[in-house]
This record gives sequence, structure tokens and C-alpha cells, in this order.
Amino acid sequence: MPPRATRSTRSSAGAPSKSSVASVSASRASTTSRASSMVNNDIPAESPDNALRTQVAAVFREAQRTTASHRKLAVTLRKLQEACCFEPTSAKKSSTAADFDEDDFNAEFVRCVLRGMPIKKSEGVGEKTIRFIGLFLRHAIDKDNEAAGELDEDASTMPETPGTRLTTHLMGTILPLMAAKDKFVRYRSTQLISHIINSLDAIDDDLFQKLRSGLLKRIRDKEAMVRSQAVLGLGRLAGNQIDAEPDSDDSDDDAASGLLEKLLEVLQNDPSADVRRQLLVNLPILPTTLPFLLERARDQDAATRRAVYSRLLPALGDFRHLSLSMREKLLRWGLRDRDENVRKAAGRLFRERWIEDCAGTPPPAETGQPAEVSPPNLDALLELLERIDVVNAGGENGVGLEAMKGFWEGRPDYREAMFFDDNFFETLSAESVFVVRTFNDFCRSEGNGKFESLIEEKLPEVTKVAFYLERYIKVLIDAIQRFEEQEVDEEDEEEDTAEQEFIVEQLLHIALTLDYSDEVGRRKMFSLLRQTLSIAELPEEVTKLTVTVLRDICAPDAAGEKEFCSIVLEAVADVHDTIVDDVPQNDDESFHSARSEVSGDSTPTKSGKGKSPEVSEEEAAQKAIKEIMINMKCLHIVQCMLSNVSGDLQQNDHLVAMLNNLVVPAVRSHEAPVRERGLVCLGLCSLLDRSLAEENLTLFMHFFSKGHTELQITALHILTDILNVHGAQLLSSNPTLLKIYIKALRSGAKHPEVQAAATVAASKLLLGRVVNDHDVSAELLKTLVIAYFEPASAGNQSVRQALNYFLPVFCYSRAENQDLMRTVALDALHTLYNVREGFDDDDADVDDEMVSLSTIAACLVDWTDPRKCYAPAPAAGSGAVGEKHVNADVHLDFANDIIERLSGSVPKEEKKIIAALLGKLYVSPASSEPKTREAYVAACDAVDTQLLADATSRNALYKLHVALGKIVNALDVTAAAAAEAAAGGGGGGRYGGRSVSRASSVGFDAAPPRATSASVSVSRGGSAVAEGQQREVKIKEEEMEDEEVLEGVEGVGEGEEEEEEAEEEEDDDDDDDDDDAGTVVHRSREQSLVDELLSEEEEEEEL
Repeated sequence: MPPRATRSTRSSAGAPSKSSVASVSASRASTTSRASSMVNNDIPAESPDNALRTQVAAVFREAQRTTASHRKLAVTLRKLQEACCFEPTSAKKSSTAADFDEDDFNAEFVRCVLRGMPIKKSEGVGEKTIRFIGLFLRHAIDKDNEAAGELDEDASTMPETPGTRLTTHLMGTILPLMAAKDKFVRYRSTQLISHIINSLDAIDDDLFQKLRSGLLKRIRDKEAMVRSQAVLGLGRLAGNQIDAEPDSDDSDDDAASGLLEKLLEVLQNDPSADVRRQLLVNLPILPTTLPFLLERARDQDAATRRAVYSRLLPALGDFRHLSLSMREKLLRWGLRDRDENVRKAAGRLFRERWIEDCAGTPPPAETGQPAEVSPPNLDALLELLERIDVVNAGGENGVGLEAMKGFWEGRPDYREAMFFDDNFFETLSAESVFVVRTFNDFCRSEGNGKFESLIEEKLPEVTKVAFYLERYIKVLIDAIQRFEEQEVDEEDEEEDTAEQEFIVEQLLHIALTLDYSDEVGRRKMFSLLRQTLSIAELPEEVTKLTVTVLRDICAPDAAGEKEFCSIVLEAVADVHDTIVDDVPQNDDESFHSARSEVSGDSTPTKSGKGKSPEVSEEEAAQKAIKEIMINMKCLHIVQCMLSNVSGDLQQNDHLVAMLNNLVVPAVRSHEAPVRERGLVCLGLCSLLDRSLAEENLTLFMHFFSKGHTELQITALHILTDILNVHGAQLLSSNPTLLKIYIKALRSGAKHPEVQAAATVAASKLLLGRVVNDHDVSAELLKTLVIAYFEPASAGNQSVRQALNYFLPVFCYSRAENQDLMRTVALDALHTLYNVREGFDDDDADVDDEMVSLSTIAACLVDWTDPRKCYAPAPAAGSGAVGEKHVNADVHLDFANDIIERLSGSVPKEEKKIIAALLGKLYVSPASSEPKTREAYVAACDAVDTQLLADATSRNALYKLHVALGKIVNALDVTAAAAAEAAAGGGGGGRYGGRSVSRASSVGFDAAPPRATSASVSVSRGGSAVAEGQQREVKIKEEEMEDEEVLEGVEGVGEGEEEEEEAEEEEDDDDDDDDDDAGTVVHRSREQSLVDELLSEEEEEEEL
């Protein structure tokens, strides 16, 4: 087997080390001795220095500097080896190395290698050394083979040469180091062995088995860097085993398959992206391994996904060997990847490699040099589109449009070479018409109009396009009629019909972008589309595009809209006449009566002057089916028309007549397909008239309550569109409508599709601020939060993905939205707590289905964090405050809600979860003063009443209390300074008066001591300072406790000692409360509260 150098040797050379070699060697020697003591392998004792060691060490020293001199150094080292291993040919050529034998050289060589084993991964000298070792061993073995002459490639054992003996000796020494305790020794030894395996063409069988066994043990190593190097070597070994002779023993085959199975398991399950990427590049490409390799196109790591498109697929060869479905999947996954680099790699693969495969260009050589790009070839491009099944991949949701957009952008040579003459349009195929459509779209939408000249140059005018379109529409209708008559093979005719339909669709897409200032071309296209729309056999997608182009041709004003409606409804009447033509006794009946007949029991009406001729049951059934199909066609045309109308319904007589004569009878029909399509049309009509929407709101809700899953989703879409267009007043005036949304959001277990549709609908209503009522918004938001976390939606990825985007965007977009989230957070958390408790009762593994309540609570705090809320950029010079001073009123209200909830009857476990939120709230001096003082009063009351029992919850409360206390003290400082400035002087009476007023504003009934101690920080006179030294508030003591808890918060309350300390703290708190009559004083420290607060603020600023 030839060496796979392009897929194996991937070690990158690091930057040359600037440290001295002597110091590096010393550190390596000490580390090596330490590492060797950890394994059962004794490194030979150091022998005295000799001349050979000096020369070998000098070569290794130079090899560490740069890889540019490696080949020269390998030649030098080979000369030393030859001098030691072979007798000199003449006495003149004898050197110092001739005094030593082969064992001495091998010992010195291995000695230098061992010194590189403890080098860290970040050191570039380690990479250079290993690369040099592999290069030298390959060079030595090649030289030995040249000297020995031709070798038998089928031989099972390698010839004994100095190079092979050195390799065997080195491997035997390094193999035990792969089990060392030092991770860097394991890494370097595994790296060296893998590099040698990938550098050599052949290895002795006995050594092969030892290497395989040692590397297999390393694929389970705890260090990812070790596993990465192990799979690098095993990939080459697996490839060699697969390429062995087919008449090998069964045991060898089992061993090869077992090795591949283990490597494929690592490829699928290893947590390290580097390991998976190494296997992706180095595993042999076989029919058994290819599906697993291509599966990495959905890997969670972007670099691994990119490697599939930039390295694996180009190395695979001709892409036509892949199945059609796999080609389409790979293209879709790559071009729609969330990572830009992956999308670029997939686009480059399509336009540079796959097109060359179709053009017959040979793949690039293994040297890595790119192959020559072939000249533009239209046939190759058409084959490429055929290979990706453009008929199915070229639709609006297909990947063909994205692929061709990147193709035209990245291949300007094809852009310039395209030429679409009359012969091209007369012989259109699915692939060629797609080329024209994508070329037209690219030139009109990209480059800000700089490619418009290409359209004028290469595409025909409107009149010619209309003639071509007329021709292919006729071909399509003929194909449809032949298929219905089944004149030819059904499967072949179906494929031909699908291709002709695709051609017409692409021509209509081109017609949508044309300039209709040419009146001749406009008239031709208008008459053609009017006639086409009257054809009952026209496919639905073609009908939709035809109506869209008609609307584009008509004027955009109200008169043009009326003209458009009249033309379309004339076509509807022509289509419906196909029923009347088949029923002669109903010639005098109106359009409405014909619809009523369909709405009945699907049998011919008995009313009429003459008796209807008797028909068989089969004919009657066929007639009824045809009536349903024709009426479905009429409703579809009307639906397409209503999608392109935006005027007032009552101002358009054509729409009113259509509503009364077609839509309303369809909704009343007993035929389910007709009724459901009529419902869609009625919903579209409701968007054009508010009164009609109000009248039929109950009808739409009835369809949701009684309909099947698809009908429920349709009703939800209609209701949401009505609310978006006509406002949320309809939601407020109809309480039942809110229940519809809540019911749909809670239907995840029975109808996950309905829940997904309701989630998107409710998200749009809230994010678009359509719903203004606070109670309605709160109920919807609470239901969405519960649906996001509850186990019932764990398997509904549509719901999880929609809410994963909606909830952060909704909360961070407006401060009002964060306040709304704050109002529902605790209720939602309580509901989720009950859900989790219900799972515990059922002995279910709730952790697999639902995240912990602590995680849910952390999300709720994060979504209400005012620092993450969007705020417009402040104007220059406005003096706006930065992030440090964001208004945090929402978290102050949240703190009040939490304390209020804790004061009620709350289960113990839930109480711990809620109390922990107090320590996570953001408190800012930029918050409003009333809310700050209110939250401080609530926190003080919670501390005084010992609201929380466990130490962790108390510490969270103390943290909030300390933070609020600092801000309140600062507010008192500002107020006192303003009062003193207003009075024109300072005195004890004024200070005392300010303290009393502050106490009354905070809310303490009889707490002058608390007021005095809390305001001591504003004291500037000697009496106030003395008083502050005598009495300090409990806030300082709580702050000290809080800091101690933060250092080891995970250990609080876990052992008996912590619980005893917590009980002692509570006893001390009780004693202080009794002694000070409501004002807790800490007397053990002499530093004033003023100094402490100021010093802490300075430390925070420094941090």
C-alpha cells in the first residue's frame, strides 16, 4: 500500500524556541527521571560523556531550532549511524564515530529521544523533535533498502537492517511510557509512535501487534490530547489491515473489523472535537466507514463539520459515487449550516470540486497543489444539476437555489460565458431552465445592480419570454391529459409531467422579475396568463405563480386591484363551468346553486323540469369527485387571489360577490376538503374587513375546538393573523379566545404540532406588542415559560427552539417586558416545582426530563437582569450613566415579591430555591429612591423577624441587605449634605432632626437608635463620630458573614458543624434584638461604618 502522507502527517511545526538548550535539556532530564519512575521501565543509567554523544546531541539540538534543516541533519545523523554500523571502506574515511558500534549509536539516539518525552504540548521544540525522528527513521530505512537491493513486498517479516533494528529498539523503549502517570509523557510517547507509524511504509508484524495493543489502550485515556494521537496512529493501522491480502486468516479479519468498530465508536461518542476530527481525516474510506464519516457533517463542532467539506469529501474522489439522497443531504446540511465557515466550505466544494468532476478534470495531486480549473462548460453544469435532482431540490425550500447563488458568485468565468439564444430556449430541460432562472435572480438581486447589463445582454425580451411560456404551458397541459388518459407508461409519464411543470414554474419565476414597461410584451403576457388561469387541469403551484404574475402586471393602485380581482374571478367562473357543462339539467341554475349542490350530499339535484337520466353508482361517484376537485380548484384560485389583495373588502364588489357565492357555501359544505379550504379563504377575507372578522371569530374558535390536528393549526394561524391585523381588542373582548391559546400551548402531550404552532403564534403576539392587556400578556408569558421547562415539551424540539430564541429576545428588548417576566416568574416557578414534585412521586428519573429548579430560577433572574436590557445609545454630552449605574427597579420589585412570597406558606424546598434568588439580584444606586427604601425596609424586616432559617438562605438575604444598606446610607449622605447646604451651616440639632426624619421615612416606628447608627456615615462633627464609634449597625456584621459565606458557599449547611454555627448565629441575633429593642448593634470592632463603606467602595472600583 502506498503511504498516505496527505492524510496522516499533520503535525505542525511550532515557533523556534528561544530558551537555552542547556536549560531545556536539564529540565527534560529531571522530568524524564520523574516520569520514568512512574512506569515499570528503567531508563539505562547515564554513561560517561563521549564523542558520539556530543555529535548526536548536536544534531538533535539543531533539529529543535527549525524544520528547514531537518533533511540535512538527517543525512548527517545517517552518516554517524553508518560509521558506527559498517566498517569504513578506507582508512582515510575513518572518523571518531568509527570507534563506536551500532548498540552505542542506538543507545545515544534513544537517550536523546527520551529527553523529549516530558516536553509540554505548548512547547514547539517537542513537535520539531518528533518530526525529525520520523524523518530520520524513514531516511535510514530507505538507505538500508537501497543498499540491500530489491525487496519482496509479499514478505511477512522485514529484513534485518540497522534502520529496522533502531526502530524496533526505539519502539520497545517508548511503548511502556504510554502508560506513564504524567500526561505529557503519555502524550509525547503516543505522538511519537503515531508519527513513526505514519512515516514508515512497513513495520514488522510482531511490532505491529504491540503497537496496536498499546494504542488501543490510549483511546480511553482521560486526556483528549493523548486520545487524539492514539487514533492518529490507529487510523493508519486500520487502513493497512483492510488492505491486507484477501486470503489472510479469519483471526486477522476479525481483528481488523474489531479495530474499525472501536474507532467508529470513538468517532461517534468521543467528547473531544479534536479526537473526532483526527478520526474523520485518518480513517480509511470504505463502504462500511463512509456513512459514519459523512455523519460528521452534523457534528456539534463547527471545525469538524468544516473538515467534512474541505478535507473528507475532496479526498473521496468523484462525488457521483455517492447516492442521490446523500448528495442532497450533504449539500443542504453544508449550505444551511449555522457556521459561516462551513457554509463557505460547502459552497466551494460545489462550485470548484463537484463541477470539475462533471467536467472530467482529474482530482488534485496528493502534493496539495490545486489542479487546473477547466474552462466553463455548460454541459458539465447541466450534469451537476441533474446529479442533485434539481426538479426536487430546485423548489422554494430546496437547496438548489442556495447552491447556484454561491456558484454564480464564485465562478465569474461561468457568468461571462453563459449565452442563452433561441435554440437554448426552444430545447429547455429542467436543468437548463434552472440555470436561466438562477442566473436571472443573481444578476437582479446581487451586486447592487452592477450585473443588470448581463441580463440585457443574455436574456430575451418580455415578448419572447411570453411566447416561450405559452409553448411550454401547452406542452404541460398535453402531458397532464396524456397522464390522465394513461396512454403511455404511468411512471415515465409522471416524471415527464413533473419536469414540464418545473419548467413552467421557473419561467413564471423569471416573469415575476421582468420589466413590463414594454406595452406589447405586457399585453401578450397578460392575455396569456388570463387564458392559462382558466385551465382546470393547471397544477396548484403553477396557478399560484400565475396569479402572482398577474397581480404584478396590473397597476398597484385600487383600480388595478379591482381589475385584478375581476380577471381572476372570471377565470374562476370559467373553471367552474366545467361542472355545468357535464350537467345539462342544471344549465339554468346559478353559480350559487351549483355550489349548494356540492355542499349537499354530492348527488345531482332533483329539482328541474326534466328528469335526469339514470346513471350508475360508479358514474355518480366519479361525477361527485370531479365536482369536489373543480370546486377545490376554484377555492385555490380565490385563495391565491386573496393573498395578493390588500384593499378594503367592502369597497370591492367583486370580492363581496365572491364571498357570498363561493366562500360562504364552501364553509357550509359537508365535504371536509372543501370546507377546510373555504375556511382558509374566509380567514383571508377577514383580514380585509374587521366586521367580518368579528362576526366569524366564534366560527374559527369552533373549528379549533372540534377539528383535527391540521385544522386546529389552520384555525390558530387564522386567529393570529386576525389579531395581528385588527389589534388585540378582539382578544380582550373575547375571553374564550385566550383560553384557546392556553389550551393549545398545553397540548404538548397529545398534539405536539399544535403546541408548536401555538408557541410561534403567541411569541409573535407578545414580541410584536400586539397584546397590550397586562393580564392577558402575563397569562400567555407564564404559559410559555412553563412550556419551555416542563418535561412534556422535552421531545418537542420545535417548541424548545422557538422559546429558546423568543424568551431572551422578548425580555432584553424592553424594560416593560422584563417587568412582565418578573410578575410571572414566581408563579411559573411554583408551577414547575409542583410538576417536579409530581415526577418524584412517580419515581421517574426527573433529571433526564427536566432541568433543576435552581437552573430555572437562575434563568428567570437572568432574563430580568436590567443590565442586559436594550437601551438606546445616549446622545453625546448627555451625561448618561454607564452599565454600573443601570436602573434596577425591576430587581427591587423582584426582591419585594420574593420576600412577600417567603412570608407566606411555601414548601421548605421551594423556599430555599426562592430565597437563593435574593443573592443573585442586581442592586444599583441608579434605582429610584422610593423603591430602594421600600426594598431596604422589606429586607430589614426579614432580617429582624428571622424569616429564613437555613444558613444559605440567610446569607443570600444578608447580601441583599448589605447592598441596599450601602445605597440607603449614600442617599442619606446626599440628603444631609443638601439640607446642611440649604440651612447654611451644620449643628447637632439639624443632624439629629435629619436622622429622625430618615427613620420615619424608612418605616421604623420607634427606632431612633437605628436611625442614628444608620446615618452616622454623614457625620462631620465630633459628636457624631464619637457616637458612630460607640454604636455600629448590624449591617457590618452581616457583611462580614456574607463574605465568609461567599468563600465557601457550597459547604454551608452540609455538615453538622455548619448547622450548629448557624444556630449559634441565630441565638446571637435573638440576644442582640432583645438588648437593643429592634436595633441590632455590633460593638466588637472600632473602625467606623463610614471608613468601612468607603474602603469597600474603593476596592470595588479597583477591581
